[in-house]
Amino acid sequence: MKILVVGLGVIGTTYAYLFEKAGHEVEHFIRESSDKKDIKMLDIDLLDGRTAKQGVMTSDVYDVKHCSQKEYDFIFVSVPSGKIGNVVKSLDDLHIKGTVILACGIWENKESLDALMSGRDYVLGYPVAGGHCTLTHLEACVFDHFMLEKEEKTAIPNYADLERLFLDCRIKLEKPYDMLEWIWLHMAINAAVVSVAGKYGDVSQPSASAEKLMNSSASLKQAVLAIREISAIIAARGVLLKHYRNELLAYRLPTFISVPLMKNMFAKNILTRKIMTLHGNIDDLLFVCQSVYDCGKANHVKAPLFYDSCQSVLSAAK
Repeated sequence: MKILVVGLGVIGTTYAYLFEKAGHEVEHFIRESSDKKDIKMLDIDLLDGRTAKQGVMTSDVYDVKHCSQKEYDFIFVSVPSGKIGNVVKSLDDLHIKGTVILACGIWENKESLDALMSGRDYVLGYPVAGGHCTLTHLEACVFDHFMLEKEEKTAIPNYADLERLFLDCRIKLEKPYDMLEWIWLHMAINAAVVSVAGKYGDVSQPSASAEKLMNSSASLKQAVLAIREISAIIAARGVLLKHYRNELLAYRLPTFISVPLMKNMFAKNILTRKIMTLHGNIDDLLFVCQSVYDCGKANHVKAPLFYDSCQSVLSAAK
């Protein structure tokens, strides 16, 4: 299959590398104004969790091929939520066609998202990967699954091809009740964790703050309590939390059970610990916190611990 990946960021490049290794033709759409527009090659250090629970470290070189065609089977988009419209406009202006895989943190509702996508075929996904990318090097980790919208929730004509694409990469697909609601929920969970980590750490040093959080039972307890609060914020958006019991189960256990379990998991699971420390896009993290904070306030949801932590982080970032 022919795959176009928008940009040369962490998520897009990680999956681009896996798609190419699986035998697919992969190219990147990079804006002329980007400082990455002339990149031809990247060194890759990947903690690969597809075949081993703790991950296998591999090193490789990835040849970056730039957009050369007008039609692709899939266009993989992983950008901050506020930039989706700009991506669609760029693709429209250049008459580039293909089914869009939106692997983004999306805070918009379905109607707003449909308007942003401007009539294009698209399917919602959520990556289970993370990392850090420079002009010469990608350091990343990837898990053995990818979250994908159910076929009946989307109208794309090549859903079976998409399933095969991930199967070729030895990546399992997990399909939640409603993909957009699932994304909202996980953005909110991330906001709770980031706000607590930032309050007790240094918001300008997200990796160090994440390490500090994972090593502290007191901070993990605050994170669990904040996650309980933000579940009410998501419910205020009309999400029926009963459809996402598995996602919230660990945070509903008594903290004297959940906190030691989380601390032990972070201590022993290298892959999970790695993904916590590699997400360093501060603007993206702050956007998530602000979005969830504003939503809670607008809906008059009581979440004092989360609001306090979030205010600390947003104030420190100014």
